[in-house]
Amino acid sequence: MTLESHLAGLNHTLAGLQAQASRVHRWGARLAHLLSAGGRLLAAGNGGSAAEAQHLTAELVGRYRHDRRPFAALALNAETSSITAIANDYGYDQVFARQVLAHARPDDVVLLMSTSGKSPNLLEAARAGRVAGATVWALTGELPNPLAALADDTLALPGDPCHVQEAQLVVVHAVCEAFEAALPVVGRRVS
Repeated sequence: MTLESHLAGLNHTLAGLQAQASRVHRWGARLAHLLSAGGRLLAAGNGGSAAEAQHLTAELVGRYRHDRRPFAALALNAETSSITAIANDYGYDQVFARQVLAHARPDDVVLLMSTSGKSPNLLEAARAGRVAGATVWALTGELPNPLAALADDTLALPGDPCHVQEAQLVVVHAVCEAFEAALPVVGRRVS
């Protein structure tokens, strides 16, 4: 594969993302409303998607572009002691689900990132999110996939998994843009 062919594949994925701009804006605005009212974002993924889950939560707890108060956001895949204990006692399929059951509430969003939409630990987390009464969002590769079927809302991207993973970063930043733009004035103040 050449750089040119790689970029052509990425452009295909990004065109699919562009077609879903309204969903990205809606997610950012919904997060601004929920987190400003005391809700939380619980995010998770495997591999590169785990890195993007951490990236998103870091932007919400820290800041994206503007200095503002921090918001409650946790990357479940960063909880290494919980992950290893749960995997040891319950199996790897439960590493996120048990955390979701422990932390998720009805005013929270559980965002699950997967290029395939087939990871058993994310499928279990989606089921746990529904049990907890939280809103479940999926950021996945192409449809159909099992994770999308379990989620309340899905942003599905076309293309090879490597391009979907690259586009996840764009989604993270675009959601943060929409989040900060939608914050009520009180949420923009630094506490």
